[in-house]
Amino acid sequence: MTTPKPRRNGTKSTEQMSFDKVDRQILKIIQENSDMPISAIADAVGLTATPCWRRIKRMEESGLISKRVALVDQAMANVPMTIFIGLSAPRHEKDWIDRFRALIDDIPEIIEAYRLTGTVDYILKVVVPDVAAYDTVYKRMIEKLDFTRVNGMISMEEMKFTTAIPTDYL
Repeated sequence: MTTPKPRRNGTKSTEQMSFDKVDRQILKIIQENSDMPISAIADAVGLTATPCWRRIKRMEESGLISKRVALVDQAMANVPMTIFIGLSAPRHEKDWIDRFRALIDDIPEIIEAYRLTGTVDYILKVVVPDVAAYDTVYKRMIEKLDFTRVNGMISMEEMKFTTAIPTDYL
């Protein structure tokens, strides 16, 4: 599972740091296109390249920017089907949770996992080529761990998808 990038010694956490309007603008740009040259980002926010680069480095070192990745088109990668799986745990014990974490880390089709409040304990986002591949994932899960309930929901249409988080709260 994704863990925050460790901070270098002597750097402040994001709670101790303050971010201004320019930082928020830079972050918005990077979330849209992390490949944009520093000079273009700097021009867009009214800075020269060196101070812009320093601000980006500060956000990376603080852990605010944890990594930069490529977003892959699901259909072109032959995993056009998205399935959300709601799971209920038979018990809430550390051993079960540890085994569950190991299970979801071991299945690459599970691309997101969240622990929830309410009637469903966990929700998983799974991408697969088809229902047969989903069935294989399902069987791998139930072979390794007990669940009280497994509820698969096939996404019919992606109505909104973004990896960009709001920057107004910085």
